[in-house]
Amino acid sequence: MNSTAVLTSENTPDVLTEVRGQVGFITLNRPKALNALSLSMIRMLTQCLLAWCEDERVKAVAIRGSNKTGPFGAFCAGGDIRFFHQAALAGNTELEDFFTEEYILNHLIHSYSKPYIAFMDGIVMGGGMGISQGATIRIVTERTRLAMPETNIGLFPDVGGGYFLSRCPAHAGEWLALTGEALGAGEAMALGLADTCLDVTQLASAWDALANTDFAAEGAIDRWLAMYSIAAPASSRLATVEIDRYFSLESVSAIVHALETANDEWAQQTATTLRKRSPLMLHVVLEQIRRGRDMALADDLRMERDLVRHCFAPQHLGRSASQSETVEGIRALAIEKDNLPHWKPASIEDVTPEMVAPFFVSPWSVQTHPLRKLGDLSS
Repeated sequence: MNSTAVLTSENTPDVLTEVRGQVGFITLNRPKALNALSLSMIRMLTQCLLAWCEDERVKAVAIRGSNKTGPFGAFCAGGDIRFFHQAALAGNTELEDFFTEEYILNHLIHSYSKPYIAFMDGIVMGGGMGISQGATIRIVTERTRLAMPETNIGLFPDVGGGYFLSRCPAHAGEWLALTGEALGAGEAMALGLADTCLDVTQLASAWDALANTDFAAEGAIDRWLAMYSIAAPASSRLATVEIDRYFSLESVSAIVHALETANDEWAQQTATTLRKRSPLMLHVVLEQIRRGRDMALADDLRMERDLVRHCFAPQHLGRSASQSETVEGIRALAIEKDNLPHWKPASIEDVTPEMVAPFFVSPWSVQTHPLRKLGDLSS
């Protein structure tokens, strides 16, 4: 497949795969939805990666997204939140399958036995981070907009977010997780969420050059990177001192109070952002990130699997799925688009520890957990 070809038609699958040279190439091909992941896409990706793991022809894997006119331009905007909403209201068991299988895919990528190269051009959010943060090489461009914006829909940064966000320098992970702030290429690299930057005009050439790379030759990937990498745009917007000053505080209430009482435009804007998010999920997310800091990836994903079950089935709050923060958040953002979610509680100060703690109690035993086979429980 020529990398400049138009990829979209009514008959093409949502995931395109091919082997050229020593490389397995993957193109996410659902551009009208910004390549948002469906359950079928997750299954296709998993099946493909498992097959290539055993294929001696394949020495490396490269993945990219596509836009409405061809390759690149958008990577992946996350999971299909419209499906989440519909499935939660209908009691569709595929919702459970989606998260279990997505997290298994995330773990597979982090532990993949061959180089996995993610071309993170354009939008890289939520589930898009899940299929790129475990990459051997995470490539960004001047068009990259990278984020974990789940608190905006009453969810939490999953797909291993508790693991990779908590490993950002100092308390940048708490800032990113709570606010959902989007990063450019330089900022992503500065926070350890990307490895190198490419010029968008060179993406197709770099992609095609991989097919001509001899991965048995020592330093082959390094030479390929040296040929195409450029200096990342400056990250002048990143206020790391301010981030640490506020987001190191012990609670969401303390963070927001300190931001609101600061005589600083950045702090005031950040406080305003946090006041728009689900108060309950902000408390859950802060706990998630701080727990994740001391967890192996498999254990973090098991915790997140527990959390997502509680998000869509908040029985400990005496609520049905239709009354969950997540269903309400998706309704307000993506379904009715009134941008007026009715959060319960409505205020950060009204969230109690008794509301938060049960999110971290697994609804499964160790023996019945859907991710029980993921990695070593003691690792």
